[in-house]
Amino acid sequence: MKHNIYIYILIMFGVSYLLRVLPLTLIRRPIQSRFIRSFLYYVPYVTLAVMTFPSIVYATELPLAGLSALIIGIIAAYKGVSLLGVSVSCCAVVFILEMLL
Repeated sequence: MKHNIYIYILIMFGVSYLLRVLPLTLIRRPIQSRFIRSFLYYVPYVTLAVMTFPSIVYATELPLAGLSALIIGIIAAYKGVSLLGVSVSCCAVVFILEMLL
């Protein structure tokens, strides 16, 4: 049985298109529910965090260094440090811990 890649591409296109068009056609008025609006507001942030978190921990030679950098980065961001400052501090933590351990 030979598989036709164009059929797979067409199916993927159809599914992607429906996921983008259906909300536009089914929801005509503004969403009033605070729960749904809050949920839709935070979905991109949660998705980014879920995709990024494993990479932060396992991209380093030592998972402990990655986890430490994550904690330092969260604290620095919470304290209002700029994005560059958070990045530099996280890189420094990973560098120092990997040199020491």
